[in-house]
Amino acid sequence: MKTCDLHTHSYFSDGTLTPEELIALAVKKGLSAIALCDHNTVDGLKSFSKAAQNKNISAVLGAEFSVDYCGKELHLLGLFIPLCACEKVTNLMTDIIKQKEESYKDLINTLNVNGYKVDFEKIKNSTPNGKFNRAHIAAELLKGGYVKSVKEAFETLLSADYGYYKEPERLDVFFMLDFLTKLNAVPVLAHPFINLSEQELAEFLPKAKKAGLVGIECYYSLHTAEQTEKAKALADTFGLKYSGGSDFHGEIKPDISLGTGKGNLKIPYSVAEKLNPNI
Repeated sequence: MKTCDLHTHSYFSDGTLTPEELIALAVKKGLSAIALCDHNTVDGLKSFSKAAQNKNISAVLGAEFSVDYCGKELHLLGLFIPLCACEKVTNLMTDIIKQKEESYKDLINTLNVNGYKVDFEKIKNSTPNGKFNRAHIAAELLKGGYVKSVKEAFETLLSADYGYYKEPERLDVFFMLDFLTKLNAVPVLAHPFINLSEQELAEFLPKAKKAGLVGIECYYSLHTAEQTEKAKALADTFGLKYSGGSDFHGEIKPDISLGTGKGNLKIPYSVAEKLNPNI
């Protein structure tokens, strides 16, 4: 069976592989399609697309956007973003990224004041475009021995509930759905159960579909079998398409493998074809 992975990250956000290395690994694993969905940036898509040329794989150009819904952070995948639309995405995200960097700078200052020594410039210079997020800070906390895992860092020191991190302003989910639709991209709700209950999803999804939502990430590395079926049921109820991805990051999340997640994924290539028949 032909398979795909429609949610991965490169070192242009918080992954550890280059776009070229992602393509090479996807080919090695026998995937028929792979989507690059770096956080709030499309900087890696040109090289990602070029790396897939003359190879037996479809490169799906995408990004993962942090958006706001009723005060909660949701993540939207914009899949099949036309390469010619990347400049529009970059222009939209410039101020948002600046605000995020300021919030991360404040977080690092607060960590330092409280005895957790992490270096802002070191983290910023560790990425090819100077863009970073809390995952990079978590990695430094792990290296410093302050936490035992990246997950622990997010659940404690880097959690908004802990008091050190103040969340930056996010774009409204319905604005972003409209924006992606006008680009002829395919908007998909990523990992639907992370911040919304089933009841909240049932309230959100019909409004989101009306605003342009096309699919739900039904297949996901952290889903239980029950959650996968619940996601499919929600998609069927509201006339949305299935999507799926590993959320592969490379070494920063070593327990999640490209294409197979935690060993629980096998996403049919037909999922990508139904999202975009022109793949």
